[in-house]
Amino acid sequence: MPLDNQPRKRATIHDVAREAGISRGTVSRYFNGDAYVSTASREAIERAIAKVGYVPNTAARNLVRQRTQTVAFIVHEPAALFTEDPNIGGILVGANNELSTRDYQLVCLVIDSERDTHRVEQYLKGGFVDGAIVVSARHGDPVTQVITDSTMPATYIGHPTDLKNVPFIGIDNIAAARTITRVLLDAGHTHIGMLAAGTDRDSGVDRLHGFTQEMGDHLNRALIQHLDTYSYNDGYNGALELLRRAPDVTALFAASDAVAAGAVNAVKRLGLRIPDDLSIVGFDDSVWATRSDPQLTTIHQPSRGMGAVAAQCTIAQIEGTYPHWASSHHLVTDGDAPGIMLDTHLVHRDSVTSPRPH
Repeated sequence: MPLDNQPRKRATIHDVAREAGISRGTVSRYFNGDAYVSTASREAIERAIAKVGYVPNTAARNLVRQRTQTVAFIVHEPAALFTEDPNIGGILVGANNELSTRDYQLVCLVIDSERDTHRVEQYLKGGFVDGAIVVSARHGDPVTQVITDSTMPATYIGHPTDLKNVPFIGIDNIAAARTITRVLLDAGHTHIGMLAAGTDRDSGVDRLHGFTQEMGDHLNRALIQHLDTYSYNDGYNGALELLRRAPDVTALFAASDAVAAGAVNAVKRLGLRIPDDLSIVGFDDSVWATRSDPQLTTIHQPSRGMGAVAAQCTIAQIEGTYPHWASSHHLVTDGDAPGIMLDTHLVHRDSVTSPRPH
């Protein structure tokens, strides 16, 4: 029997009304979420939807509402790091879960080159999304300029120093870095190195600042190894370089768990034992921390929570409820940007011990 190549006719709201034996106006009110539709009518409409296979034409509805029901998730990182970094993944999952409960679609945009930057700029200017959640933005990021110029509803994870009048969600990286550094100092370490990653953005700068503050008189800036990214490979190579240059270091603070995991394997390659010969701490409490051997003492940051709150904040801006939403949250001000700071906490595991006497 030959296949029927004719496209199947799409069921309409009229088909639903006819099948349910209810007026089109009542069916329309049902789809618009009107509370004044009786339970009996709702049940009849839902049976009719299932029978005729009706799928709402959201594109047409959104055109009338002048909305796309879409939020961009913009990540300014190399593509390889995007797939490797569990914190970005956690933020994305948290944001997507929150958006989906409000019938918004998330679109992921990764900026890995100048060409990507231009493409994303044009995409945002084209009105394809109602708002944006931005991760890993740097000072002077052109995407930030597009967002601020267009007054697009947006929320940042972190706070670039030139961010103005755009809300952000963050953590106190300085205080958290001081906490994890104090763990090493309290264990008796004084010759401590740092694998300082991401210093082109606020999180990396603040973690380095917290480390230097807590080290105080023990600080030796020659033991700070600057890395380009929060990546395993940069941690591995950076640890090798630092330990070959300063073999008497007894502890390392890595600016992320991925960096720390790379450092762990670099230390093992040099024939050293963790924590017997060298202690290592990380930052994030990601899967890198629990899959390392030994597992890492680290700082827990709520990546999914950050994504969820960022999504709530963006939706509130889109739907015009931001003043009420903001008044119910404890906002801080950093420069010209209002923000919400989420809590972190220390997680003790097996990668720290007192230094052995020489």
